[in-house]
Amino acid sequence: MTIRRRRTALYMPASNARAIAKARTLACDVVILDLEDAVAPEEKARARDRVVAEVGAGGFGTRELVVRINGLDTQWGMDDAAAVRAIGADAVLVPKVSGVDDLMAARAVLGEDGPAIWAMIETCAGILALPALSAAANAARLAVMVAGTNDLAKEMRCRPGADRMPLVPALAGIVMAARAAGIAALDGVCNAIDAPDRLAAECAQGAMLGFDGKTLIHPAQIGAAEAAFGPSAEELAWARAVIAAFAVPDAADKGAIRLDGQMVERLHLAEAEAMVAEA
Repeated sequence: MTIRRRRTALYMPASNARAIAKARTLACDVVILDLEDAVAPEEKARARDRVVAEVGAGGFGTRELVVRINGLDTQWGMDDAAAVRAIGADAVLVPKVSGVDDLMAARAVLGEDGPAIWAMIETCAGILALPALSAAANAARLAVMVAGTNDLAKEMRCRPGADRMPLVPALAGIVMAARAAGIAALDGVCNAIDAPDRLAAECAQGAMLGFDGKTLIHPAQIGAAEAAFGPSAEELAWARAVIAAFAVPDAADKGAIRLDGQMVERLHLAEAEAMVAEA
């Protein structure tokens, strides 16, 4: 089983050569080279050329490398997709995926053998289409759903405070849709770069909701997200205890056993094995 750690997914502006160079040295799990929000219209074409060159140059180590393109309905999107579909990126992040047609259009442009698709879920239509998107994940080679909280809040006209309460149902829906499809889910960004308490609270909330990790907009946010996502020391101790308990010969044919006063089933064993593998 291959475990991909996606606790920390850092957006880097594709128009900034220094930022891309720095990304090769940062302790993040995923680097997202951003051709969309982080790049001014007049810089789009040059940024696209830079992404092609930088991905080809390599040097990103074991970090998962993703390119966020512009929407396929924009004047840059089709050229972005055509440029990045065969350069060796692990995935292409498609913005504003609002239905299955958007997924399949992206797959058609990227090609059957092209990179995996990551889908930004950042519209009201996208939230309502989550069951259909989940069902189409295999055909579209959709690997990750990413919450686009800024655009979603704007379209909803809601006012999320520090607790992000208006967005919680949508965030939980994204996690459930991703789990139903057997794929990963990443939480949206925290805009408050200079508010570590708020960042920590968002990371804790995202982990509580079941996200695999968080998208980030600044390297200073990596530490908080890394601490919040993935197993804690206590969780790892529990996982190892479960694995050891089921390894006893007397437990070989049992679907459930008693451990420290609690009933533990084989579904907990699978969870424990995955946790230890990730760690």
